[in-house]
Amino acid sequence: MTPALTARGLRVALGGVEVLHGVDVDIAQGRWTAIAGPNGAGKTTLLKALAHLLPCRGEVTLLGRDIAQWPHKERARAMAWLGQGETGSEDLLARDVVMLGRLPHQDWLGTPSAADRAAVEAAMRETQSWDWRDRALGQLSGGERQRVLLARALAVQASVLLMDEPLGHLDPPHQADWLAIVRRHVARGGTAVSVLHEITMALQADELLLVDKGRIVHHGACSDAETHRALEQVFEARIAVHQVAGQWAALPREKLESDPDSFAGVREKIGI
Repeated sequence: MTPALTARGLRVALGGVEVLHGVDVDIAQGRWTAIAGPNGAGKTTLLKALAHLLPCRGEVTLLGRDIAQWPHKERARAMAWLGQGETGSEDLLARDVVMLGRLPHQDWLGTPSAADRAAVEAAMRETQSWDWRDRALGQLSGGERQRVLLARALAVQASVLLMDEPLGHLDPPHQADWLAIVRRHVARGGTAVSVLHEITMALQADELLLVDKGRIVHHGACSDAETHRALEQVFEARIAVHQVAGQWAALPREKLESDPDSFAGVREKIGI
């Protein structure tokens, strides 16, 4: 199967300083790939370059075609974006913010169709934001706003969904809801790529892409022991990957060693 996204020799410079150094990567279709790594590793830069949001050197393809050759609206229908800390017009109603995700499907100066309105409602119900559809974006809490922005990305109904730190401002129950949304998207045949600082959440993905100092240092299945060891190494052994309640979790190693009693229950579960 053709990869959803590929990069060959990808280089990005910001402020005259090269941030990505000749990255080669294939992002599989129909899979969820999480991108992780230390602060300043180049994760967001890589995601933006794959989304064609930054000037770069090298080659990037989307669904087998050079991304620069896609007509703008066609590319916008194929790939949806949720950025980190995004803002919008504070006076726009939440439903109108989500309707912006339907612009690639509309004619210039066209009015929303019944299909557009149905897609907006479905996306807002999926993110549990429908109840405040008539509230202004500026009246929403950080978590509510994030769910509206996620709904905007989902309303595109794109096959490829790119998300940079999508869990910002979300409490644990709504993080679990986000996880379910991503899994449903993949189950429908879609592709998801997300930059995550929450390493335990990143380990729930199908594949993990580890970035450090502007280079990919590992790309493998989240269930593989090799991936776990690479993850521990890229964070300088400050975390340890264990299986807890049937899921992989990254626990802070220093905390376990310096204050073991505070993790007594976890230690018992994982047998350390």
